[in-house]
Amino acid sequence: MKTWLEILLVSLRLGFTSFGGPVAHLAYFKEEYINRRKWLNEKSYADLIALCQFLPGPASSQVGIAIGMIRGGIIGGIISWFGFTMPSVLALVLFAYVLSGEMVELSSWIHGLKLVAVAVVAHAIFGMGKKLTPDRTRQTIAIVATISVFLVPTAAGQLAIILAAAIVGYILYNKNDVPEVPDLPIRISKRVGVMAWGLFAGLLIVLPIVRNGVDSLFIAMFDTFYRVGSLVFGGGHVVLPMIEREVVPVGWITEEAFLAGYGAAQAVPGPLFTLSSYLGMYIGGGMGAVVATIAMFLPSFLLLIGTLPFWNIIRRKKSVQAALIGVNAAVVGILIAAFYDPVFTSAVKSTTDFAIALGAFSLLQFWKKPAWLVVLITVIGTVIVELF
Repeated sequence: MKTWLEILLVSLRLGFTSFGGPVAHLAYFKEEYINRRKWLNEKSYADLIALCQFLPGPASSQVGIAIGMIRGGIIGGIISWFGFTMPSVLALVLFAYVLSGEMVELSSWIHGLKLVAVAVVAHAIFGMGKKLTPDRTRQTIAIVATISVFLVPTAAGQLAIILAAAIVGYILYNKNDVPEVPDLPIRISKRVGVMAWGLFAGLLIVLPIVRNGVDSLFIAMFDTFYRVGSLVFGGGHVVLPMIEREVVPVGWITEEAFLAGYGAAQAVPGPLFTLSSYLGMYIGGGMGAVVATIAMFLPSFLLLIGTLPFWNIIRRKKSVQAALIGVNAAVVGILIAAFYDPVFTSAVKSTTDFAIALGAFSLLQFWKKPAWLVVLITVIGTVIVELF
């Protein structure tokens, strides 16, 4: 009980203060969990990040969940997720509650939030690109992934790109040396892990069947958000194009309202996957927010519960580490595609818009200002410009 309370208090503090997106979240986690509390050593932490980059879902949230599971079992993982995620969920649900359709389409401050999204995604590309594509080979993998996303703009296409990148990474980097690593204290049995994988796959198969047979908005939402949470690789920014294609064409939400929520998600701490909470509230009220949030994050829990019992064995294999190199490079390419469409094309309509977005990007990239401050400055600036 004392351990669970400690996990809750630490993760809740991180949930209220972790601005800046997935890369910043990982830095906050390292400072709190590794440097201060010594819950893991740095090598084990780096391996967890690699695992969560390879698994679909929100990478930074999954790292936090995994640390909670290592520290306090499955319940510890749930508590860690709750503390880190709830501040963002509540803020975005409130944002959706306040908005109306007309406000979304006419408000200049919403336009400012959309321009912030341009700057934040561009900033993420630069940061991840430096780390994950340091040489021409990996840069080429990233560019090919970008082109492939445009040629095959579907969820299946993104999954195929990730798998192809893993194969290329294995072929090119399988000769790399793998350092000795200590075992992680995993408190989940292999039997439970197998059951979690079975439930994960079973829901992917059963939910579309149930959706087609039962006329229910909430079942349809659960199927949609569970599928997106199961197939999105690369973290929160990559979820944007996939989920946009799931909720906008069917008429659940307008494109303007969708991008407004994405922009608002930049202004709050915590994971970008809580965009699902905003969308659920907008589409189906309070129950919709609960359904969308649970469905979006459930795959992450099942995948981690299924993988962690076997991770001590897997992480030592050269083939796995080589595949991860290719996957991480492809993630950068998918980010580039998401940056262009729909983020850039939907927000930047004039040279003035481009100037505002460029200024916001400069504040993030060169002046190292916190995301919440950049959001505030950009929105106020957009409102002032449009008034004159």
